[in-house]
Amino acid sequence: MLKVGLTGGLACGKTFVGEALASYGCFLIQADELGHEVLAPGGEAYEAVVREFGNNILADNGEVDRHALATRVFASPDSLARLNALVHPPVVRREEQLLEGFAAREPHGIAVVEAAILIETGSYRRFDRMILVTCSEEQQVERALRRDGAVLDDIRARLSRQMPLEEKRKFADFVIDTSGEKENTLRQTRAVYESLRRIEP
Repeated sequence: MLKVGLTGGLACGKTFVGEALASYGCFLIQADELGHEVLAPGGEAYEAVVREFGNNILADNGEVDRHALATRVFASPDSLARLNALVHPPVVRREEQLLEGFAAREPHGIAVVEAAILIETGSYRRFDRMILVTCSEEQQVERALRRDGAVLDDIRARLSRQMPLEEKRKFADFVIDTSGEKENTLRQTRAVYESLRRIEP
């Protein structure tokens, strides 16, 4: 099995690229979905996160209000580091379980893990190849405003806490630029997929 890490900056289009790779035949694991699972009531990180950040991050139904949590942690690098320390380990454990299951079923398949902080956490070392999804900062801001309904100051704060995309390029085997039309992104993604298929696991 070939293990591929897929990462990029805020609102660069990681999910779009990941879903395209899945449509071509890759096994896709989305760390954000696993993050939802471990933060759900009864999830592996739920109690620890509520204990760390308080009940004011909870919605009326007892679930973690992800917007409230993001607003809290992106205001402080220390808070973000504490959150990652609580959520990252159970997410990685779940990723490894899913990867092991896929390897048993498809020993020559391609597994893709889409996650925002593969490089920052050092997780990129777990993968045979790394794909970076990138676009201009102006596009990141515009897309995040449209997608998340966040305010500009919050988005700027989140961007300032992330490793610059130019720095991430140093870790990438493939770079997909989503600045253009979706068709252009799909062409690049297909080309990367064909390159991955030629690699012996």
